[in-house]
Amino acid sequence: MSGICGIAKAENREGIPASLLSSMCQTLIHRGPDDQGSFIEKNIALGARRLSIIDLEGGHQPLANEDGSIYVVHNGEIYNFPALQTELKSRGHIFRTKSDTETIVHCYEEWGDDFVQELRGMFAFALWDRREEKLILVRDRIGIKPLYYTLHEDGTLIFASELKAILVHPKVKRALEPRALDLFLTLEYIPSPLSIFKNIHKLPAGCILIYKRGKTQIKKYWDIKQESKTSEKISKATLVSITDKLYSLLKESVQLRLISDVPLGAFLSGGIDSSSIVGLMSELRISPLRTFSIGFEETSYNELNHARRIAQKFNTLHEELILQPQVLDSTEKLIRHLDEPLGDFSIFPTYLISKMARSHVKVILSGDGGDELFGGYEHYQAQKLSEFPLPSIFQKNLPAVVKKFPPSAKKKGIWNKIRRYGQGLEYSPDHKHLRWMMFFSPGGKKGLYSKDLICELDGIKEIREVAPFQKIFHNLNCFDPISGELYLDLKTYLVDDILVKVDRMSMAASLETRAPLLDHKIVEFLFKLPGNLKLKGLTSKWIFKKTMERLLPSANILRSKEGFSIPIKNWLRQELKDMMFDYLNHKRIKAERLFNFDYIKNMMDSHLEGRENYSHQLWALLVFEIWKEQYL
Repeated sequence: MSGICGIAKAENREGIPASLLSSMCQTLIHRGPDDQGSFIEKNIALGARRLSIIDLEGGHQPLANEDGSIYVVHNGEIYNFPALQTELKSRGHIFRTKSDTETIVHCYEEWGDDFVQELRGMFAFALWDRREEKLILVRDRIGIKPLYYTLHEDGTLIFASELKAILVHPKVKRALEPRALDLFLTLEYIPSPLSIFKNIHKLPAGCILIYKRGKTQIKKYWDIKQESKTSEKISKATLVSITDKLYSLLKESVQLRLISDVPLGAFLSGGIDSSSIVGLMSELRISPLRTFSIGFEETSYNELNHARRIAQKFNTLHEELILQPQVLDSTEKLIRHLDEPLGDFSIFPTYLISKMARSHVKVILSGDGGDELFGGYEHYQAQKLSEFPLPSIFQKNLPAVVKKFPPSAKKKGIWNKIRRYGQGLEYSPDHKHLRWMMFFSPGGKKGLYSKDLICELDGIKEIREVAPFQKIFHNLNCFDPISGELYLDLKTYLVDDILVKVDRMSMAASLETRAPLLDHKIVEFLFKLPGNLKLKGLTSKWIFKKTMERLLPSANILRSKEGFSIPIKNWLRQELKDMMFDYLNHKRIKAERLFNFDYIKNMMDSHLEGRENYSHQLWALLVFEIWKEQYL
């Protein structure tokens, strides 16, 4: 695990200063506190900060092949590197280290540009071919590890694990990308390949970028296909075969992610995702098995009893932390670590549990990806319900009716779900389940956005009309309805919200996080199955629950989903109120010429008085203003 960065130039007229590369590396020190390395010659510079996990002594980066014609810097882990090493040695390759990173250069030597297909893991790396004077940037299939890049008008390519390293380069301009801002306020995240800055891009998941003499070419090397769109009835014998195969894949994936030369543990919420990981680690006889949970003073957000049940069953060394409002003192720090605006409330518990775990272990296994792969979110249920025709007068009036619910009815529970469902019905069915994941409607944005911002956006467009969503929506035709919803989240919400949050917050604590559920072989297997095995009726994660019956207590399998959230709506009325007033004040908003202050003030007043819950909208605006002050 590490942070990587580099510069490639189209011409050799002047060298690349070592001090510049070192400065870029220094911004990534939290990603790799153990070591720093560099390779510079003529028109290429590669830098790495290392968090030593495998081959602690010999894994210094950059790493090269036998004759020094190929160099690589690598962030992540190649889990199948022992098998690859054995095969490559049989083909005559000589290894100098026991590092998984060295496997990459020999794979490239052996298989050329198709070498990525051999790698199994989470990774973002840059490989320099000296003979061809070609730079290759690669991001893993799911997008677990980040990689940003920009191409300057003179042909200079600058790349890094995080935006802050790219911004060190004097040729990089800090200009706000209005399309990214619009998507952030709509969805609370910025979808690939956009970033918050103009002309700086995220390399999309499952893609390879080839740079040569000032020109770039991006190729997709992996995507998901569904072999059959039909939802045929499955026999009992076939179902047993499916659950056995899934269990075997899950166990193998966990086992691969136990490769480490340093202590490791697991996050444990008590839900089926993290509980399954812990149970499989126990079955694989990990000892000591350390688990880490976080709880809240407010009982409606607290899941510790479920976590304790699993910790007791599998006899883990269990650590717990109660999240207090004092964590809000870290707000500016955490937003700076994000690099670009992200509206996910759960950055706070994610950072705190990572920090707690880091005092005991260096590697953690998490249950990320389970909701997107198995259909665990309520918005999948809402989308399925929306397919049943409602009387037009009921559907038309439901949003207005739920808005009139008294504040006491708007607390967490069934009324809040009805309210969110009614809000989603205001959007076009063409948006699929994104209807229940959008927080500023086109009408709301017309009230919020200034005329200048609307002009820069060339008007307010429906989200499926906006790149990069167009191609994803087109691909939904290749799946059955439920699998299509999962594919949409896998390509957007998972990679650009959940995985961003986990990567940045765990790396802020210098902790490596591994996600066994997101092994690409598991993903491919699950998408071969019909969607109704994941969302069966309105039962979420049905096939996962059937599979894990042999391992987990029924109370953890059948429990309702709570989510990894925080009481942000209450904090905005109390602990965060002064900060909100400070950043969302009239003078600042008017000077920026992006938003209409009166619209923001109406939201703040309604929220503070308990007439409405605008926590998502106000938190997103607060995050943006804090980010803007730090980066612009």
